[in-house]
Amino acid sequence: MFADSGSHDEMVSAAGEDLLPERGDVGCEDGRGDWCERSREGFEGIVGWLADSDAAALEHGELEAQLRARGRELLRCLLGDHLALRTVREERLDGVADAHGVEHRAVERDHERPLASVFGEVTVERLAYRAKGEANLYVADGLLNLPVEHASHGVRRLAAMESAAGSFEHARDMVREHTGLALGKRQVEGLTIRAAVDFDAFYAERVSAEPDPGEQRERERNAVLVLSADGKGIVMRAEALREATARAAQRASPKLTTRLSKGEKADRKRIAEVGAVYDIMPAPRTPADVLAPSSAKTLPAPKASGKWLTASVVDDAASVIADIFDEAERRDPTHQRAWVVLVDGNNHQIDRIKAEAKKRKIKVTIVIDIVHVLEYLWSAAWSFFEEGDPAAETWVKDKALAVLDGQAGQTAAAIRRKATYQNLTDAKRAKADRTADYLLHKRPYLDYPTALKKGWPIASGVIEGACRHLVKDRMDITGARWGLQGAEAILKLRAIISNGDFDSYWDYHLAHERHRNHDQRYVNSVIPRVA
Repeated sequence: MFADSGSHDEMVSAAGEDLLPERGDVGCEDGRGDWCERSREGFEGIVGWLADSDAAALEHGELEAQLRARGRELLRCLLGDHLALRTVREERLDGVADAHGVEHRAVERDHERPLASVFGEVTVERLAYRAKGEANLYVADGLLNLPVEHASHGVRRLAAMESAAGSFEHARDMVREHTGLALGKRQVEGLTIRAAVDFDAFYAERVSAEPDPGEQRERERNAVLVLSADGKGIVMRAEALREATARAAQRASPKLTTRLSKGEKADRKRIAEVGAVYDIMPAPRTPADVLAPSSAKTLPAPKASGKWLTASVVDDAASVIADIFDEAERRDPTHQRAWVVLVDGNNHQIDRIKAEAKKRKIKVTIVIDIVHVLEYLWSAAWSFFEEGDPAAETWVKDKALAVLDGQAGQTAAAIRRKATYQNLTDAKRAKADRTADYLLHKRPYLDYPTALKKGWPIASGVIEGACRHLVKDRMDITGARWGLQGAEAILKLRAIISNGDFDSYWDYHLAHERHRNHDQRYVNSVIPRVA
């Protein structure tokens, strides 16, 4: 049999000589005989084994294990029989031309390639359309939408799902468990990277499509549209670091040779930008509701629905923020709803949000997460109180209530006065001054009275949860050092799974794989000039 990679140019005449031999005996007559005889025998073998005394002596767990193995082999046989039937039925086409318009007139049978399916290894035989000096064309490959690599799309999907859930080693083991295939860790990582290549295009096309009427009706007109963004560091391999971080890593002198010590990871990380868009129904509250004990009966905080996440370790904050604005505009194309952007106070993010809103002519209200403000207040408290002093808790609550009541400037002044009154040293009052500066500089984004009155969210729990779920839970595995492509693929896959879009994405991905791998090889389509 001819291998796919062989040129055999000497066998291909300029006139396009027909090299098709007569069909041999393949176990069925032109696809109409008992083409699955081998599979039928396999099925009868399983039925006979179940009726045998040996099977009757097994516990149910052993029965499950053996049936799974025997059943997978039967399914592999069925797939192989079906592919063999398609081989028999494949007819020669006229006018098969490559993307450059060169007709491949010579045709050979018995060109085969392996396919590692979810049931195990099978062989695909098909016609080769040949032209002197040109790569062979395989129309059947396009009809089957075969992948470039050895592993099938089903194996790729399994590798992607398992890699998104756990380590690549775990995914490798799960692929072996479910398919019997012995893939290497790097193979699994490669399949995962390949699985995520259409993420950006998938969501870009969804943004440009007409809004789904049903989806629009589900979102009530007065629901608030919330956008949020944050960053989370990922420990990377040296070649995957951004330039400035890589230079800092080169200057560093690690204490140990086999692992990074505390504080040394900062120069080994690359920031992954995470974005979120979601809807909430307004839930007005008071400052007392926000800071009430968990046991107290208070008005409930706004509940998020329709969460959509995105993340990238390749793209910068500006790109991710543009993506969340795209998604928000998809939900509210006429800008009729209130847009609230929750942030942690990062100046670069705020600048990018303002620039994006201005470019799109959208009015947004930027709100800084109250939890972030509380962290600053607690930091200031240790300038005035000893660790563990209950009075610190009372002081923080009083100052937080004042900020929630719209008195950020007065609170900053009060903190400075207290530090001066207590005659604190510069070192002792540093955190207090830092908090006062923060409250003054961020005052435009601390309009909590308006946010609470209108029922908007003031805490960025959604984006914090997204950073934990998309990044930390998977990327922070002990000892992990990420390459850029692998890290990006995992972020994309975890986002698309969280969004509930994976099935739709996978259909989209397979359609684009067919276009990339097959349709583009032909002047018209994968089945040229066929009525």
